[in-house]
Amino acid sequence: YEESLDGRLAPQGRRDMEHLARRLAARFPALFAARRRLVLASSSKHRCRQSGAAFRRGLGPSLSLGSDEAEVEVNDSLMRFFDHCAKFVALVEENDAAMCQVNAFKEGSEMRKVLEKVASALCLPAEELNADLVQVAFLTCSYELAIRNVTSPWCSLFSEEDAKVLEYLNDLKQYWKRGYGYDINSRSSCILFQDIFQHLDKAVEESKSSKPISSPLIVQVGHAETLQPLLALMGFFKDDEPLRANNYVRQTHRKFRSGRIVPYAANLVFVLYHCDQVKTSKEEYRVQMLLNEKPMSFHHSNETVSTYADLKDYYKDILENCHFKKECELPKINITAVDEL
Repeated sequence: YEESLDGRLAPQGRRDMEHLARRLAARFPALFAARRRLVLASSSKHRCRQSGAAFRRGLGPSLSLGSDEAEVEVNDSLMRFFDHCAKFVALVEENDAAMCQVNAFKEGSEMRKVLEKVASALCLPAEELNADLVQVAFLTCSYELAIRNVTSPWCSLFSEEDAKVLEYLNDLKQYWKRGYGYDINSRSSCILFQDIFQHLDKAVEESKSSKPISSPLIVQVGHAETLQPLLALMGFFKDDEPLRANNYVRQTHRKFRSGRIVPYAANLVFVLYHCDQVKTSKEEYRVQMLLNEKPMSFHHSNETVSTYADLKDYYKDILENCHFKKECELPKINITAVDEL
């Protein structure tokens, strides 16, 4: 691994995005038909721009991209909203106290057991290792498998039970930093949530007035950290009990598994349908959501398809009352960060 490749998209990542584009085009041929306009936005990070370019390559030359074929619009205010949210940055991102559950688990009995086993396998005194170093060894094993499709020697240090403990450590971090741990994690994503619905509203409006849909296909390329808060805002993968340092065993069957929710090349697709021969005008527009290409059940109906009107009604509060600027303002009163959280 050369340092110059840090933050760049791996060849496997490019292939993943090209294949994703081809599968979506096969699934929705009318949307991806020749000369349909594709709007492509990305975060400023090089790997995201490369992901966007790879996605477009996967579609072949048939889609028109408007005036400037080479340009991917960079939009960090949407794709990296977390950087622009002062409250999140100060109280979660840069606040060590916000990660108290993660730090407690690192020092807990489950991690201690893994650490002692790894130390023994490496013939090292246990005090020379810590949870962070053990995690680096585990991530190296994971990366080798994902990026190069080889089983790294580091993998031999871990059993399946060890892997579950290390998975929980990562899930704890994602839960408290990007998921349900603190309200601001998900509330900061309402700017993106509202943007999605503005695009859907516009398409409905154009369809009702029999105009051609100006943006039939919108692709926005962000990060796991873009998607995880958005899914939390919508209430997906929420467990009855928060993930904590002391409930590892009770969380064996948890819904919140970041490796399944936001794996490499994770994707969330909103599909808007116009339906003919319906009884009421409300049923004319329907929505489906696919996470990693699998249909998701909506909370309000427990079904994988919802009328657009019902979906908007269910999320009415977020659409009308979640204001990014207000949500992200740091509290004026002089309180400690932990009290605020």
